[in-house]
Amino acid sequence: MTTTDSLTASGQLLGYARVSTGHQSLDAQIDALTAAGVDPERIYRDKLTGTSTREQRPGLATLLDYARPGDTIVVAGVDRLGRSATEVMITIRDLGERSIVLRSLREGVDTSTSVGRMIAGVMASLAELELELQRERRAAAKSARKARGLGIGRPRRLSDAQIRQAAQLRASGEPVPAIAQILGVSRATLYRALTAPDD
Repeated sequence: MTTTDSLTASGQLLGYARVSTGHQSLDAQIDALTAAGVDPERIYRDKLTGTSTREQRPGLATLLDYARPGDTIVVAGVDRLGRSATEVMITIRDLGERSIVLRSLREGVDTSTSVGRMIAGVMASLAELELELQRERRAAAKSARKARGLGIGRPRRLSDAQIRQAAQLRASGEPVPAIAQILGVSRATLYRALTAPDD
């Protein structure tokens, strides 16, 4: 049983706003956060350009380093916490383990309440399940290749259909590492496929 079972909001109210491209505006999110009571000086912000590692999200990294047990992090929507469902859910789980309350204005999630904790717990469990399934899929693929005498870990070419699928996933905001994992290729192979000129 994690600390999410007894979360209480007793510290500072902190905010986080993120947009996916440099030309998008943070104004609507900031307005929503300030309307919810967050001091504008305590709103951390990121404008991403397609990447999603913590090092490339200085606003979120600073917020997570600053937040302490009992603090409340407010977001306009849970999707602001990451570029993929798994990433979002892992962040939610980590906040719960650190006894930091999460409030999402759009979804109405508030982990200082029993219902909010239940929803966050389900989301965290789904993240764990997805990570475990990914590990199992990688292990199964490795075993199948080994049984057929094929190389393991060597990048393979992508079919035209896979390249189209990768492009669609990329356009929808999925990070390249996640797409590469789905397709079973290295990031370098995927980058080459996505940037190769059309014949």
